[in-house]
Amino acid sequence: MSNPLVDMQKPDVIFCIGTNMTECHPVAATGLKKAVARGAKLIVADPRRIGLAEISHLYLPLRVGSDTALLLGMAHVIAREGLIDEEFIKNRTVGFDEFFEHLSPWTPEWAETITGVPAKDIKTAAMWYGSADKSAIYYTLGITEHICGVENVQSLCNLALMTGNIGREGTGINPMRGQNNIQGAGDSGALPNNYPGFQSVTEPANQAKFKREYDTEIDLEKGITKVTALELCGDRIHAMLIDGENTLLSDPDRKHCEHALRSLEHLVVIDIFLTETAQLADVVLPATAWGETDGVCTNTERRVQRLRAAVPPPGEAKPDWWIICQIAQRLGFNGFDFDSPKPIFNELCRVSPIYAGLDWERIDKGAKNGVNQWPVPHKAHPGTPRLHEGEFVNGRGIFSNVHYRDPAETIDDAFPMWLTTGRRLQSYHTHTQTGRAQGIEYLLSEETLEVNPADIEKWGLSDGEWCQMSSARGSITIKVKATNRSPRGTVFASFSFADVPVNLLTGSGYDAITHTAELKVCPVRLEPL
Repeated sequence: MSNPLVDMQKPDVIFCIGTNMTECHPVAATGLKKAVARGAKLIVADPRRIGLAEISHLYLPLRVGSDTALLLGMAHVIAREGLIDEEFIKNRTVGFDEFFEHLSPWTPEWAETITGVPAKDIKTAAMWYGSADKSAIYYTLGITEHICGVENVQSLCNLALMTGNIGREGTGINPMRGQNNIQGAGDSGALPNNYPGFQSVTEPANQAKFKREYDTEIDLEKGITKVTALELCGDRIHAMLIDGENTLLSDPDRKHCEHALRSLEHLVVIDIFLTETAQLADVVLPATAWGETDGVCTNTERRVQRLRAAVPPPGEAKPDWWIICQIAQRLGFNGFDFDSPKPIFNELCRVSPIYAGLDWERIDKGAKNGVNQWPVPHKAHPGTPRLHEGEFVNGRGIFSNVHYRDPAETIDDAFPMWLTTGRRLQSYHTHTQTGRAQGIEYLLSEETLEVNPADIEKWGLSDGEWCQMSSARGSITIKVKATNRSPRGTVFASFSFADVPVNLLTGSGYDAITHTAELKVCPVRLEPL
């Protein structure tokens, strides 16, 4: 996120696209509601009529997978109507002249033919966003879980750069992280292309730095993504450790995923429960839950915070860091003789420039001497609530000449409906924790397929009855729920319930750069049972 959560209350216009924030980030979404109550205009772009749409001033019900077309249409209007920030573009960006020429054919009328959103509404959204003093963008997985996820994000960046809505209070490009420490995982180097602190693994200076730090030879190539790792199971990869993820439920194309894990000679899972993935493991190592763990967490707004154990761990459960250190020691690696999370975090601060001004003592004291939002480049630095104020770290903002392209699979006579997946308020992610919390079943007892009433009639289905939903990868049975939240031609389900394995159907494609799966778009067929 370029801006802190407190800034959510400060824009004049808020553009939410691909984010069901009131269900997936309900606490953070209170700031958005306050902004609307204060008078901010809210634009919501989503295929479904989600809760945000009900409080929006302009709802754009675009077809699944057509985000790039919508954003190109908005950029065309902003350029055509002269809503650009010429001074910002001149002083802080490159490539605008080429981008301006690139926008010429992508009119809102063209975008309407792709998205289904009326051209006049695309124009209104562009005018509101481009003419406001402070406009902010919020997005989540509805933007990134496509084969064109990178282009979608670049398109959002284009809007912010051409209007100067970056690096100021109440503006910015703000991806909401899906889980509490996803940001911290990336900061710590849990990425195939970066050392801790997003230092590129292919940069010679970084390679030399970490060779000195750990007194060992450094692999000069990028690592592989999980997608590639699963492809290589049983071939080049014979053993795997999965830590804190129920891969079998959360990943696309479940049959492929299960086949890959079963092809391993040795699978180790670290988790707090015997999940569906853990049930495939040769060894399961019990970890401590968040309330049983001391450590540090970095949240969605880059805020680094202390976690303090509230209760002792049950049975043989141990912290993840302790388990990993014990495995490393038994493999003969040096440097894993830590006795607490304190020296581990201090090592991260030592090797990562964005954490350089932090240490365990400073985090332990809370935010008394600063906001503790990285980058914190030195000890006297108070932290950085807003990124890109005054300048971009890497020089200038770059305009991207993106093009629209169809999803990996499109609807046809065999699979004439769009399936899009996501999360629900009552069930957290793969249901691993909320599914074991007493009382949750009264709020959400089972998974259902949200279908527009007109489609229920068209396909001979019955509200409250079971249907078979099929894609090119297989079939599942799921109960039908009639609702106008889903538009005609599109159905929705979450992947939370193991007995309704929705991700058995998904997996038609991946973003070529990030290897993020296209979980938001999957052609399916519905049949009554």
